[in-house]
Amino acid sequence: MGNEGVVFQSSNPLFGVRTDGSIFAQREGANLDEPVQLKLTASGPHTHVWETMVQLALIDLPSSQQTENEVTENEKKVAGRKEKKEAVQTPPPVIMFPGSGRNITKGLRRQKRDWVIPPINVAENSRGPFPQMLVSIRSDQDQDISIRYSITGVGADQPPNEVFSIDPVLGKMFVTKPLDREHRSSYHLRAHAVDMNGNQVENPIDLYIFVIDMNDNRPEFKNQVYNGSVDEGSKPGTYVMHLSAFDADDNTTANGMVRYRILSQTPHSPIPNMFTINSETGDIVTVAPGLDREKVSQYTIIVQATDMEGNLNFGLSNTATAIITVTDINDNPPMLTSRTFSGEVPENRVDVVVANLTVIDADQPHSPNWNAIYRIISGDPSGHFTIRTDPISNDGMVTVVKPVDFEMNRAFMLTVVVSNQAHLATGIQSSLQSTAGVTISVQDVNEPPYFPTNPKHIRFEEGVPAGTSLTTFSASDPDRLQMQQIIRYSKLNDPADWLSINRSNGQIVTTAMLDRESVYVKNNIYEATFLATDNGSPAASGTGTLQIYLIDINDNPPALIPKESQICERTYRSINGVNITAADADTDPNAGPFVFELPTFPTTIRRNWTISRISGDFARLSLRYQIYLEPGVYEVPVIVSDSGNPPLSNRSVIKVKVCPCDENGDCTTLGAVAAAGLGTGAIISILICIIILLSMVLLFVVWIKRREKERQTKQLLIDPEDDVRDNILKYDEEGGGEEDQDYDLSQLQQPDSLEHIISKPPGVRRVDERPIIPESQYPIRPVVPHPGDIGDFIHEGLRAADNDPTAPPYDSLLVFDYEGSGSTAGSVSSLNSSSTGDQDYDYLNDWGPRFKKLADMYGGGDDD
Repeated sequence: MGNEGVVFQSSNPLFGVRTDGSIFAQREGANLDEPVQLKLTASGPHTHVWETMVQLALIDLPSSQQTENEVTENEKKVAGRKEKKEAVQTPPPVIMFPGSGRNITKGLRRQKRDWVIPPINVAENSRGPFPQMLVSIRSDQDQDISIRYSITGVGADQPPNEVFSIDPVLGKMFVTKPLDREHRSSYHLRAHAVDMNGNQVENPIDLYIFVIDMNDNRPEFKNQVYNGSVDEGSKPGTYVMHLSAFDADDNTTANGMVRYRILSQTPHSPIPNMFTINSETGDIVTVAPGLDREKVSQYTIIVQATDMEGNLNFGLSNTATAIITVTDINDNPPMLTSRTFSGEVPENRVDVVVANLTVIDADQPHSPNWNAIYRIISGDPSGHFTIRTDPISNDGMVTVVKPVDFEMNRAFMLTVVVSNQAHLATGIQSSLQSTAGVTISVQDVNEPPYFPTNPKHIRFEEGVPAGTSLTTFSASDPDRLQMQQIIRYSKLNDPADWLSINRSNGQIVTTAMLDRESVYVKNNIYEATFLATDNGSPAASGTGTLQIYLIDINDNPPALIPKESQICERTYRSINGVNITAADADTDPNAGPFVFELPTFPTTIRRNWTISRISGDFARLSLRYQIYLEPGVYEVPVIVSDSGNPPLSNRSVIKVKVCPCDENGDCTTLGAVAAAGLGTGAIISILICIIILLSMVLLFVVWIKRREKERQTKQLLIDPEDDVRDNILKYDEEGGGEEDQDYDLSQLQQPDSLEHIISKPPGVRRVDERPIIPESQYPIRPVVPHPGDIGDFIHEGLRAADNDPTAPPYDSLLVFDYEGSGSTAGSVSSLNSSSTGDQDYDYLNDWGPRFKKLADMYGGGDDD
């Protein structure tokens, strides 16, 4: 390829290299007032890298041939390019400190400004050998004094340390290990020159070291599997998904420039190349029509990412998988499996499925593109049927929602159309198989009789006598096409049992007088229910309700309200009376307004009392002016009349308590008592009874307190020598005699003190030992038994033991210590029988009633 296949890079940004290898000044400030050294790198198509050092300086020409201002561009360039093998023998570049006054090239005059030190380029992943020399640093004062060179910065004396080093005497700087551009792409160091005393000889100079990138990293995908989707039927060029890979190499060079391509597509239907990928962005798009989810629902694509701008010969590659799901669109209309369907339904039935419509849809199941919606477009003007969709099978269930009548319609011819929940995709037409006919046959059944007027309303006055014919409540049979049927009537519900019905014709007759004021009448209406039954097979029955509106008549006299009241014995402030009214079970106009009046007999009524009208329904009963009555209860008769035609009257009695009142007109307490009819003697008697009752209660409480105190000091009604606690106890396991075993009975006796318990070493203690804690104080029982109930004593002792935390558990298993040897009691082995009769058993009589039987057997020989 010649020079066209070579890429040149210059380490000095002021100078560039053309394809033909010529060096040119590419920025302002590039001059050769002082010699310039730069490093050139050339890379070929096979990733080989060649390096060489180039030094540029002015040509020293005679002044007669050429002046300094007439130097041409070609005369300014002295370029030497050598291969890497020759460069190894080339002396390393020398960097002079800016403060040096020595001319590098003859005829070159130093300007009074700092040098621009070109950067040092180092290729990453170099194989050495190490240390590898990079550059020499020197000062022109090294001829006069001894100079020591050093470098500082990251990579020298800062982490990572010792990546670069310098010979302190010769000033040669080395790289000590391979560099990794992906870890660090550049280093900034400072070179120092000091004398033997550490004094600074030159100003520090900045050294920039750039790590030249090598193609040592493969592109890496963020995910190994990518998921995307595209609608079926999409046009070419439709965006599908995006893939991206990252290359750690320098993306400004070919090493980091990634290109994408599709390696394979599975399946190859309808063509092997349904998709393409943008080589630079990684976007996948469709390139051909024909995506059909019903044929291929998913594609698997292998995508390769290659750096070096996709150069398969030099670049590094990696792969990832893209899974493309073809999403469903409604491109398949639903199709009924048959052009006709049929079913049958009994008349008068609802919520019954009479036919099942099956449908086929190739779209995604259980999606809006698949879900079927059925509609009845003709044949059911009254709306007897509806079609519900089965969510599992997508079938259409023809359901009766309104009863059908065989006598009205024997069959229905329905036209049904099916569609999807989602609209059909653009350009897709409905199928002819989306419409079908459904024939529904109606089955005749025995229908129950019905009452044409239900409920039936009639009006009658209350009080009509029994046996009155009210109406005829007849029913009709809807089965007109069957043989004539006979209807029989019966009573289903008659709360007050006022009515009867003729079984044949339905005539309703009263059996008792109708009363509007009955509890069974609500809002003046009495309601009864009747049953009409035919003789069909099976028999059917229907119900009808008869509502009788009862018209009120004046059949209830008014009643006086209230029945009792009280007034003051004297008139106070001209307000001393009782407001009275009346209650009438009848309604207007047979109720109020009421007329209140006092009877003429006895004459004392009108002489002491008077009635004044307040309104139509209220009046005031009061004492006549300056009339004084003794406190007490007075029965005042009042005649009340209603407004009926004719009116009804009622003589009622109101009990009025006349009592002394205070200045506010309220009855006093004594006055109320006196008004109740009690004299002074009766009141005193009541008070004495109350005092006696309280005294008895007090005496009873005192007696209870004393009895409780006696219980606390009570003892058993037995002698101390007969105390059951001193009786002989029988144990299951007796063992040998006390004399035969080494027991100490004193250990079983109650100790006089607790010293042996207190001084006992720690360990397992006997469970029947008394705890060493403060004991509860209980009343000391007297030595002489106190007369009383032994049962009370036992319960008192039980209560004390239950509440005493120091009481031993006598009702549990007792564990005793070793008892010791000997016995203070006589051995039972010494007891023997004697027939000599010289033994005296009279002392048994002194042992109490428990030994009476034994004393009778062995003592008192005369009695034997």
